[in-house]
Amino acid sequence: MSERPVALVTGEVPDYRREPFRILDEREGIEVLAWRETGQLDAVRRIASGRYRAVICGLGGRIALPGSYAAARRARVPFLLWASIWAHPTTPAHILSYLPTRWLYRHADAVVTYGRHVSEHVGREEKVFEAPQAVDPAHFAQPVGDADRAAARARLGDGTFAALFVGRLEREKGVEVLLDAWKRARIENATLALAGTGPLQSGDATFLGQVGRDELPGLYAAADVLVLPSIATETFMEPWGLVVNEAMLQGTPVIASDAVGAVAGGLVRDGRNGLTFRQGDADALAARLSALAGDRALRERLGEAAREDVREYTPEAWAEGFSRALEAVGARRAC
Repeated sequence: MSERPVALVTGEVPDYRREPFRILDEREGIEVLAWRETGQLDAVRRIASGRYRAVICGLGGRIALPGSYAAARRARVPFLLWASIWAHPTTPAHILSYLPTRWLYRHADAVVTYGRHVSEHVGREEKVFEAPQAVDPAHFAQPVGDADRAAARARLGDGTFAALFVGRLEREKGVEVLLDAWKRARIENATLALAGTGPLQSGDATFLGQVGRDELPGLYAAADVLVLPSIATETFMEPWGLVVNEAMLQGTPVIASDAVGAVAGGLVRDGRNGLTFRQGDADALAARLSALAGDRALRERLGEAAREDVREYTPEAWAEGFSRALEAVGARRAC
């Protein structure tokens, strides 16, 4: 087997991808082609040169995606599509890309998905592999001391029940639905805190602004629930929602809408490790918030299950999904 590396074509490398990419590199030997840094054409040229034994390419990039496929075919190496969406956007520009994307789903040598919800959207039966979305457990599962937990709780606001949202303060993240539901719930002696920035910064809540990665474990540990109420728009469908994994690693239950990938993908299970509701339904969300606020035993039971269930969503499991896909197309690294 050739020891040439595998090209991994992606727009950029955010912090949460660094550990999974490192592990995949140790297992398979990869070279990350981040085209927002080097340019899309540069990634295509490198693949066409024949320096790689296989190509993994995400769905982004109007030139990078089709160009990487064509270059892989020219170099006669396997092309693996890394699929993340579970509903195709409906803007006019995206409608034009629908048929070409479906074509790639069928003609890639293998497809690696975020989870079962994306696999169902891809709609092919053979050579589809799941690489579960993961965050670094060494960071987000770290124990939070009593003093740090108390300080984080004080940041969330006064009250015996604290709900937390982490993310962009924009419509597609369901912020308006959350603020409306919080008002309808009328929970006594409770606080809602929103960590993040964006245009939606008004309402009966504590706005924490941008919160650093090192501060998040303490906030998750201090909160009674994390809420992710995302809604579908013509350009957006929450692919997963990694804040869900982060909170669950601290044993914090989650309330999430059915437009969240972590719900559709099977991590958040209603009544098992969290609560779910129909996207956009403020009354349903208010009922879920009230139920958790009034039942400490329920919060503890859901939180314990959350910590247990998220343990299998690791960077190692993510890398294993790609290794299985590479093996299926004859491009697994030689031992």
